[in-house]
Amino acid sequence: MKATPLSNCERRFLLRAIEEKKRLDGRQCYDYRNIRISFGADYGCCIVELGKTRVLAQVSCELVPPKLSRPTEGVLFFNLELSPMAAPGFEPGRQPELLVQLNRIIERCLRNSKCVDTESLCVVAGEKVWQIRLDLHLLNHDGNIIDAASIAGIVALCHFRRPDVSVQGEEVTVYTPEERDPVPLSIHHMPICVSFAFFQQGTYLLVDPSEREERVMDGLLVIAMNKHHEICTIQSSGGIMLVKDQVLRCSKITAVKVAEITELIQKALENDQKGRKEGGKFGFAESIPNQKITAFKMESAAVDTNNVEEQAEEIITKAEPPSEVFAKPILHTVGTAQIGEGIENSWGDLEESEREEAAEEEGESEATAFECQKMETEDTSTTRETKKDEPIVVSDSEEEEVVILEPQELPKKTRPQTNSKQETTSKKAFNKRRKKKRAAH
Repeated sequence: MKATPLSNCERRFLLRAIEEKKRLDGRQCYDYRNIRISFGADYGCCIVELGKTRVLAQVSCELVPPKLSRPTEGVLFFNLELSPMAAPGFEPGRQPELLVQLNRIIERCLRNSKCVDTESLCVVAGEKVWQIRLDLHLLNHDGNIIDAASIAGIVALCHFRRPDVSVQGEEVTVYTPEERDPVPLSIHHMPICVSFAFFQQGTYLLVDPSEREERVMDGLLVIAMNKHHEICTIQSSGGIMLVKDQVLRCSKITAVKVAEITELIQKALENDQKGRKEGGKFGFAESIPNQKITAFKMESAAVDTNNVEEQAEEIITKAEPPSEVFAKPILHTVGTAQIGEGIENSWGDLEESEREEAAEEEGESEATAFECQKMETEDTSTTRETKKDEPIVVSDSEEEEVVILEPQELPKKTRPQTNSKQETTSKKAFNKRRKKKRAAH
């Protein structure tokens, strides 16, 4: 783990605060941070929060052949993972020295202490046994990983239920939770680790060090103990020399802390089992605080439904009646209906202005047609005179062939007599048409 080193000023500040028996989070020297345990929807899943340090534990099982040296004992497997999600100093894909050290302490605490009865995991001697796998994932790192991991591991093992099995001859039947109730593991005792940080060559002692305090400590002492005051494992790191009195004082503090944590674990397990039996909220959903927006919980409000009809009648009588209400639509003609405030339908009627505009448009259209007919007559007469003696012209275009023929003589049309007003209106309409065509082109 490559953590950002503290500056000399920060280091001096932390050491001076420890000399004055003060801590950054306001705790005393021998105080533990708040511990919170929450369980998942499935058996064997839990999250333990030690202050801001969070560890997720998940237990799983499967039938495997036993070891040759121990054919009547089950197999226990432990794995702790440190990801960059917990702290940016953890590098993915690598096993730092800290991870190897933590895995060794967890194995000595849970496996070598014989807290789990491995003989009860045997199904068929020499052929099939249960393999119990405990996976620990560090979600957030704020110091004292080993204590949080040991608490999460033992809680998950106590909470786990394996499927029930039956053996008939050589046939082994594994039952689902719907067919038979799962069977809990046989746990003899609960070993819990307690960490002590030493400063200035063992002069000052702190319980449950935080992440910043771990950076400036000189050494670390880890003691695993159960509530019967039996020491399961002990490990010292950092290269400091501890005297006998210091170790004895740490063991006495460990006995008090282990008793408190064991009682907390038992209460959490009882509450979860009680909630599952009653059918209420359990798992991570139960641990969500109600004060947050994501609580998904509303307080139930009592509604009186005894006098609903009487109240509705009173509201209707006090309300003002509508101005006009038509019970049925008015049918003016077949296929039409009127819905609204009783106004007659006027969609088919034209106003006077619209009628005048329609009459003017009809007059303009007649005048325009007459003017166009006149111009066509003049054009044909001129072309007949100019091209009377010209031969037939055939176009050599590759796109299309055009043949121009002389038109036959048409009978002369008599020009109708029109008054001056019609001529002026026709000229105006024709000019409008030409302007529109020019604008369009």
